[in-house]
Amino acid sequence: MRFSLLVLLAAGLAGCGGSDAPEPPTSDVPSEPSATATVASPSTPDLPGNPTPEAASDTLTVVFFGDSLTAGYGLANPDETAYPALLAGKMEASGVPARVVNAGLSGETSAGGLRRVDWILSRNTPDVFMLALGANDMLRGQPPAETEKNLRATLDKVREVAPEARLVVAGLEALPNLGAAYGDAYRQVFRDVAADYDAAFLPFLLDGVAGDPALNQQDGVHPTARGHQIMAATVWETLQPVVSEAASGARS
Repeated sequence: MRFSLLVLLAAGLAGCGGSDAPEPPTSDVPSEPSATATVASPSTPDLPGNPTPEAASDTLTVVFFGDSLTAGYGLANPDETAYPALLAGKMEASGVPARVVNAGLSGETSAGGLRRVDWILSRNTPDVFMLALGANDMLRGQPPAETEKNLRATLDKVREVAPEARLVVAGLEALPNLGAAYGDAYRQVFRDVAADYDAAFLPFLLDGVAGDPALNQQDGVHPTARGHQIMAATVWETLQPVVSEAASGARS
């Protein structure tokens, strides 16, 4: 089932915006759905006098760095219904105060992310950083080794700014028509990066969502609000122990 959605991605993810600009045109100014969990999204204008707020010392800054799947492309209100926003609620419910930054950008590649991450890090020092990039690389037939190089360089930049940050790497699957060798190499990229950077590893971001028409928008590519609920539940299985550990460290 997961591969049937991925076959359609070439007409979807790659067509949802460019990734060649070094900075996104919009910023991570937050909205506040609750007292303890702030969702910040690049879809909100970066206006003078409306800066990103400083988090309290015991409030975690959790950055989700990805493409249209993270940005919540096509949702009516991604600041509330995309999976990063839903995870903010899960953190609040578990007693972990967190400021969640949705740093998803539609059409982003790993190379674009590498250029953009400095901009994100200049505004947010993460306690937890989840990397969810690489789908658009695969759709363009980029060699997995190039994707791996960019993902590693991105995490190097995170380490420079926040050496104690906990890392999470989200894995993806390649189009089956790219061949078994490409698929195996692509899949292994995420495993190797996670292992080498001591990051928690999520094998497949779209697990339980890919290929199900009821969970995807009319383009057959981008998850619906219900699809994002499932994505949030999937991510939470990996993320929960990470944020709990980070919160324990912040309180000590």
